Order: sequence, then C-alpha cells, then structure tokens
Amino acid sequence: MAHSNDSFVDMTGIEGKVRQEHICIEFPSKVSSPGLASFYTNNIKLDAFMDYSGPRLYLQMVASFVLTQSIHTMALKYLGFPMLISQVLAGVILGPMLFHGHNSLITMSESSIEVLGTIGSLGFVFYLFLSGVKMDTSMTRTAGWKAISIGSLTVLVPFVFCLITDVILNGGHRDMIKNKNFFLAMTYSTTSFPVIHSLLNDLKILNSELGRLGLAAALVSDLLSMAILNIGKYFKTYVEKEIDVVLREIGLNVAFVIIVFYVMRPTMNWMVKRTPDGGKIKDVFVYAVIFMLMMIPTVTGMTHLFVLVGPFMLGLAVPDGPPLGSALVEKLEPFVSGLLLPFFASACGMRFNVDDIINISPYAKSQSIAAVVTLFVKFLVSLALPLLCKMPTSDSLALALIMTAKGLFEIGSYSILFDVGMISADIFSTNFVIIVLLASVTPFLVKKFYDPSRKYIGYQKRSILHAKVNENLKIIGCIHVPGNVNSIINLLDSLYLTKETPITLDVLHLVKLTGRATPLLITHSKNSKTMPTKSYSENVILAFNQFERNNWGALFVNIFIAISPSNLMYEDVCNLAMKQLTSFIILPFHRRWYIDGSIESENVSIRNLNQKMLERAPCSVGILVEGRQTTKCSNSNSIEISSSLPSIDKIAVIFLGGKDDREALALAKRMSQDQEVNITVIHLKIENDYAATLVDSEKMLDDETLRFMNQTTYVTYIEHYVNEGTETSDYLKSIVDKFQLIIVGRRYKKDDNRTSGLEQWSEFQEIGVLGDLLASSDFSANFSLLIVQQQLRIYK
Repeated sequence: MAHSNDSFVDMTGIEGKVRQEHICIEFPSKVSSPGLASFYTNNIKLDAFMDYSGPRLYLQMVASFVLTQSIHTMALKYLGFPMLISQVLAGVILGPMLFHGHNSLITMSESSIEVLGTIGSLGFVFYLFLSGVKMDTSMTRTAGWKAISIGSLTVLVPFVFCLITDVILNGGHRDMIKNKNFFLAMTYSTTSFPVIHSLLNDLKILNSELGRLGLAAALVSDLLSMAILNIGKYFKTYVEKEIDVVLREIGLNVAFVIIVFYVMRPTMNWMVKRTPDGGKIKDVFVYAVIFMLMMIPTVTGMTHLFVLVGPFMLGLAVPDGPPLGSALVEKLEPFVSGLLLPFFASACGMRFNVDDIINISPYAKSQSIAAVVTLFVKFLVSLALPLLCKMPTSDSLALALIMTAKGLFEIGSYSILFDVGMISADIFSTNFVIIVLLASVTPFLVKKFYDPSRKYIGYQKRSILHAKVNENLKIIGCIHVPGNVNSIINLLDSLYLTKETPITLDVLHLVKLTGRATPLLITHSKNSKTMPTKSYSENVILAFNQFERNNWGALFVNIFIAISPSNLMYEDVCNLAMKQLTSFIILPFHRRWYIDGSIESENVSIRNLNQKMLERAPCSVGILVEGRQTTKCSNSNSIEISSSLPSIDKIAVIFLGGKDDREALALAKRMSQDQEVNITVIHLKIENDYAATLVDSEKMLDDETLRFMNQTTYVTYIEHYVNEGTETSDYLKSIVDKFQLIIVGRRYKKDDNRTSGLEQWSEFQEIGVLGDLLASSDFSANFSLLIVQQQLRIYK
C-alpha cells in the first residue's frame, strides 16, 4: 500500500538564519493511473491524474509534438528556421517558466521535466553513438593543410583568449585547471562535427567544396577538443588528488579504449566478414552492437570517463558504411531523430528560465562575457585563415559562420553539465540563449554569403554544338546500377570513335551514402590493385576498362566513384563537369521497362537528380531512356562487354527547332561520320504556317544546321507535315520500330502547335513533351531514347 513519509530538513543560510523546508516523498512512486473513469466514479479531482508519471509522460510527449509541429509549420518553417528552434521553443512554452505555480494539467514541474528528460537523454546517447558511426576519422589523414590549420587554430586561439578573459574578469590568482573555467572555455571554443554536418545537410551544401572543407575542419576540431579535455581532466585530478589516483584513472581510461578498439572493433569486423559482398548483415549482429551500446554508460562510469565520451567512442569503433554501419543508421536513425531527440530538445528547453538571466550571478555574467569573446575570436580566426588562402570573401564569411555554429550537441552537453551540478542554472540559461540565437541566425547568413549554384554558370560554351568535330570531346557518363553500363557503352560506340575524333569519357558511379556522414569522391587508378567494396563497382570498372581497350587510342576512360546523399549527388556531377571541362553529361532515366511494358524499376531519387542536373548543369545534358528489356533478369550485378553486343546503326533525330534540337543535330552530325550508321533527320513542319515565313535569328540557326545535315551523304532528311499533337503522335508511332535510337531536344515548356494537346498527358514533364511521349508505354517498340538539352547557364 502506498504511504507518505513527511520529514523536515534544516538548512543553514548565509547569515546564520535557519530555513525550514518541508519535503513530501511518496512510496512507492505512482506510475500507471487507474484511468479517468476511476477518477470520475470515485469523485477524485482530475489534477490527481498528473501525480502518475505514466500519463504525465504521455501528455508531455503529445503536447511537445503538437507544439513543435504547430510552431514550425505555421511560422518558423516559412522564415527558414531549423526544426531545432521549434523543438526548444516548445520546451520553453511547456516549461516551468510559463506555468510555474499553476494548478493545471499542463503544468510541467521539475519532476515532470525529469521524466521526459530521461527518455530524451536516451536519445542523446544514441545520437552521440550514431555521430561516431557516421564519422570517418580517416579524413584527418587525408585532410589538407588548410582543413587541419582551420580546425586546430579555430579551437586553440579562441581557447587561449577565453582563458585570458577569465583571468581578467575573475582575477589572476585563480587556478584554471583546478576550477571549471578550463573546461567551460573548451566548450565555448570547440566546433561540433555532428552540428556542422546537420547544418550543411540542411543547407544542401554537404557535397560542395565549402562543405567538404567545413566537415574536415570540424572533424579535426572535435578530435582535438576531446584530447585537450581529457588532458585537462588528468591535470585537475593530479592537482586535487594523489598521483596514484591519477595513474589509476589513466589506466582505467586506457583499458576502456583498449576494450573498445581492440576487442569490440575486431568483433564487429568479424561480423562484417561473415556478411557476403553486397549482402545484408544479420539482425543478430546489429542487436549485438546495440547491446554493447546499452552497456557502455555503465562501463564509462566505472572508468571515470565523461558520460558523453563512451557512446561516441563506440560509434567511432564501428566499421563505417555498409554493411554494419549503414544497417545501424537505417535501423536507429528514424527512431532517434524522429522521436527521441525532439523530446530531448524540448526537455532542454523546459530547463530554461528567464529569471535565471535576470538574477544572474557575477560569475555567470563573467562566463557569458567569456563565451561571447570566444565566439567573436573564433569567427575572426575562421575568417582570416581562408582569406589568407586566397578564398573569396563571401565564401570565407560563410565558412567562418559554419565554424562558429552551435546546435543540439552543445545544448545537450550544457544540459548534462547542469544535471550533474557542474554549472549553475544561470550559466545554463545564458548559454542556452547564445546557442539558440546562433542556431537561428547562422543558416540565414550562410545562405546569404554562399550560393553554390553561382559556380555552375559557365564562362565558356560547353556543348556538342560548339565543340569541333576533330577535337577531343569530353563526356561524363553517370552509372547508378549495372544495367546502365551497356546502354551508355552502346551509345558511345555509335559516336565514331577514331584517333582523329577522340572522346574522353569520365565514368561517375553514383552510390548512395549510408552509414557515414562524410561524402567521398574516389578516383580509380588503373594501376590500383584494390577494388571498391561493392561488387558491382568492380564490374563497372572492369567493363569500361575493356571498352577502352577495344577502342585504344580513340577513347580515354577515367573512372570515379561518388558516395554521397541522394539529394546532393548533383553536386558531385556538376563539380566533376566543371573540373574536367565537360561538354556533355549522360544521365540514365529513372525508370526502366520490360519488353511487355511492365515497369522493371523506378527510382524517385534518380528522377530528382536528373531534374537538378537539367537546372544546374554547366554544360549540355542528355537523359538516356534505355530500350525495353527482353528478359526479367536484369537485376544481376554481372556485366558482360564483348563484340557480340548489338550495335546501334539506325538512328533518328526528331527536329522541331530551337537550341535543344540543334544540339541533338550536332550529336547526330558526329555520328554521321561513321558510314555504317544510318542517320535519319525527321523535320516536323506545320502546313501553311505563317510563323515559318518570318525570319529571326533562331530560324536562321535552325536552317543553317538543317542545310548541313541535308547535304551530308549518309544522312536521310525527311520533312513531314503535322498540324496538331495527335497527328505528331500517330506519325511517330508508325516509324519508331524502324530505329534503335531516337534523339530529341528537350524543348522544355515550348508552346507549339505540333505538340498541342500532348502536354496534358505528360507524366514526366522534365524531359519535354516529345521525350515524355516517346518514353510512354504507348510506344512499345524496343528502341532507346536520348533527350538532349543544350547548356543553359552561360555567363553574359
């Protein structure tokens, strides 16, 4: 039976006065309520319902979720604020600052905050673990001197200035190692890798040059800060205790590191080796790692390590990427980021109280000044270093803002420090305000100073039309799945590969980033003895190397593997196109069909990539729709390239007019040099078209391009008159089975009587009306389709 135990505790005040405090403790604690119906029948006040921790937790979770979504979707989302701000504001609204002393169901007392905070803290532990899993520490070895200098100096210089500020404000006699100023100074100075990664990902600049530099610098900063904090902790222990205590603590810490990296990591590597290449890891292995994680906080406490270090170090020990790292991220990330972390952010917001800032102590005020000084110095150092490296001013400002960003990691760290009594409520509240302000303003300012799309504007005309026939044509071929390989090889094989008309092909194998935070761009060396971990990456490399050998001296192949998030893959393609001075990019269509018209595969992320590329590509783009597959076995990763592959020798170009159609003709012009290839140019015209009698620059360019094709011996030129879209569709249906490849211009959103009425039936508007028509299931002939767009973004 539950009973209460009331006691009195005398607490001595500063001036010798005795303050009497009444504490009421009830045993056992109330968890599950008998239900609202029981309260009603027994005439118990509804307020007593909140004495039970179960219903109180459920109400907190519902209230936090509803408030967060309402604040974000109704206001802050449109202003560009991150979701974190909505989550902490929901906590502030629900916290005791607004409802303290109110006798209502929505009152969130200190004990109520502890209930929700316990659930949220579990999410924070998983968050730290996943941050370690996704972190690639090999970046510290491959990072250039620029990233290393920025990452280290933006920690050390502000740290020194913060300690100097503390000495000036608090007096020079204080021992910085012995008190907490040393550790607080490091928290002000550090740059958190998880926060920077989240910021760059939200801004969609993770794959940009600035994003990669920021990630590498943040990783260096994080590891350096962790090392300094541990060294400071050992010195503090040495000052306060005997040397044998320090040695025992160091020994326990070293033992923990040995267990994690020399026992647990080999065990996880054994799990990976037991998994077939490209296969899914067994669930029992994933649960075993999660069990290790649940045991880590206990082991961390036994070894006297800070509670945040253990989960993070275990995450670092997990082999990143597939199969284990990606499996852990895929299994835990939705639960942690979607449920637990929002509650943790709200629980941190509940701890904030503006009265703590109004009644701030002198020591907390000095710490606030030190924090502001540290951030200001950190910003100046982060700005000065890129400027010294000749980086543009706007990019340097953006990088400085990124390096001074704060977020959930810092809020969680101060919340835990507050819980363990290392910092007071006023220090927590002032730092909370600083972090929230930085997290709110930083995304706006970074967007203002850094626009990655500016670099995609071409200062030269990069297209097939403007490339000379006898010069080296530079092409990028993008690969998502093994089935794309043969289609691209067949298309390139029809481009008349000779030593007089060479082609440089940059093959870019795009792999979705899973299980790691850092995007990678791997350049494959022909002399390399190692192959990528994915088996079909190896097959892609072997297939294109064989294609190069079959066309020795006429084709030069470079192979790259880009591992990045699906929504940011366009950055890798555009960056490579700019670096390689590419004229034409070939992108596989996002849908593939069987010969009977049924869909073999469809990938929305590939469609989004193609749409981004059509908008931002620094050169011409072609989207290749593969011909219907004759058998339902194309999911295999095996690729065979040989002379027995059917060659493309019957090609048609559907011409309506405009720069995209002229680009398509330029591609056909290069193909027409091969006498074994039959090119047919079909010019669709309108009968009695008054507009056709008008002479403008576009029509003159069209006529000039058509005149050359009409005079070429091995090109068949056909004029066909149509008056509306239905006639165009009927005519194309009657001829498509005569060709193996059809090339059309994109002609995006071009009003034309020849395609009138077809727009309303378009399923994929991004490939244009004709492209969508020919790619539809109505055209069941087994032909490939190439939709061409000439370079859009040219600086004038």
